[in-house]
Amino acid sequence: MPPVIRKSDSVLSDKRRTVLHTVGWQVQVRSYAWSPPTDVCETETTYVVRVEVAGMRESDFQVNMDNNYLVITGSRPDVHERRAYHQMEIRFGEFHTAVQLPGPVNAEKTEALYEDGFLTITLPKARPTKISIEEN
Repeated sequence: MPPVIRKSDSVLSDKRRTVLHTVGWQVQVRSYAWSPPTDVCETETTYVVRVEVAGMRESDFQVNMDNNYLVITGSRPDVHERRAYHQMEIRFGEFHTAVQLPGPVNAEKTEALYEDGFLTITLPKARPTKISIEEN
């Protein structure tokens, strides 16, 4: 069975790029960085950002605040051995994700923990708020 290779339709990519340029967004034509799955939630006193990036060390991450954005970058190393893939879904190499924080935070008291393949960043709110949680 030949390896599965996913390619985006170049016509669709060109149309998407044209639309994004039309609305004024800056688009990088060839970016090899990927974005890991990221969750953002809040409690009454904190915002919590959780990023799924297994197979790394704490030293592989960089976490920065840029205005009201939390920017997480890093690189997940790949095993350098010769192999033929039959399926390839796990991404390696440079990654980044940027999260717009819903409100002001106390950046000096921010905590980060990498455990069981998840990077969890807890950002205390500058002012605690009452939140309402809808039940399904």
